[in-house]
Amino acid sequence: MAEGGHHHRFASKRPRDPYDDRELCKRPMGSSSPVVQSLSVLPHLYDRAFPLYQQPVELGCFSLDAKRSFFNDDRQLRYFVDPGKWLEFDLRDGYHSRFIRRDETVKEKLDHLLKWILQNQHKTHPKDSSKGRAVDVDFVTWRGHLTKVLTTPYERQEGWAMAATLFNGTIYLSEVETEEARASREARTDRDQEMMYWGYKFEQYMCAEKVEGAPDPGGVVNTNEAFCTVVQTRLVCHTLLFSGEVDCRLKDPKAPPAPGCYVELKTSAEIRTSKQRSNFLRYKLIKWWAQSFLPGVPLIVAGFRDKDGIVASVETFKTSKISQMIKSEYETWKPTVCMNFCNDFLSFVKSVVREDNPGIPMGKDLCVALD
Repeated sequence: MAEGGHHHRFASKRPRDPYDDRELCKRPMGSSSPVVQSLSVLPHLYDRAFPLYQQPVELGCFSLDAKRSFFNDDRQLRYFVDPGKWLEFDLRDGYHSRFIRRDETVKEKLDHLLKWILQNQHKTHPKDSSKGRAVDVDFVTWRGHLTKVLTTPYERQEGWAMAATLFNGTIYLSEVETEEARASREARTDRDQEMMYWGYKFEQYMCAEKVEGAPDPGGVVNTNEAFCTVVQTRLVCHTLLFSGEVDCRLKDPKAPPAPGCYVELKTSAEIRTSKQRSNFLRYKLIKWWAQSFLPGVPLIVAGFRDKDGIVASVETFKTSKISQMIKSEYETWKPTVCMNFCNDFLSFVKSVVREDNPGIPMGKDLCVALD
């Protein structure tokens, strides 16, 4: 997002202990002045009735090709192929010879989503055009940004920062890489890079390019390629339009319409002990749930692999059943806390980002950080 206009900074302390009074704070960017507004991120404050969340509706989709070029169609959509009992998946295969990695130093911000909006105004233009709004929603953002917001009350490790601009009545939210995130990215070892590749390789084993096709694990893994859904929904009084990458869809022609036909693919370490299972339920499932619940993706298919990247088993999780899976865990995360915090966070952002300057696109930034 372009910088200009008024700047604000929101910061939250990393907890020293579970009882630390964590909060998301607003302060002018580049200023050491006292905090003037804050939003607590303590989980118990959001443990109330589950908020109204409207079933997401897909407005459209777009594709990014091998060179990261934008296409207003579904050419990159792939089809899920059930592996059955055949699980000879070596996730290391092709890492050194058939892997094209996207340049992570290029910060795309909201560019691709904004391109989609510009090319699909017949789908996003409000009926009451007198307001001069290009999109008839309160917020435009990426699904990944909202996922980070949802999981914030339970996050103990990673901070985040976001910029916000109010333009023609809509707030655009875009993540900003923190110094800590940049340092972590630059410090990745080759082992770290290879393990990131494993997730993409698993997708290659599980997906076909055509409805009647089969997976091609001998092909090139190119992380520039992507298929993204664009959905619209409402959280209490906040209307949202966001986009997120989709791994594949079900082949069955009788499957529900998108996003109900989409499948999210994941990899995770094998679970051999009760401690490992507890960690999986507490720390990994919360991110899987948030990522799929937001756009209405009903199925998550996970490959469980050993330390050498060999997949030992594949398991399917229904997004709607994850909340039942975690109930046996003591003091674990709660979906209602995640959603209520997101609702209050969006209200908080609205209360801060109030200056609308249509003459200067992206003319006002807000920086939100969980330190």
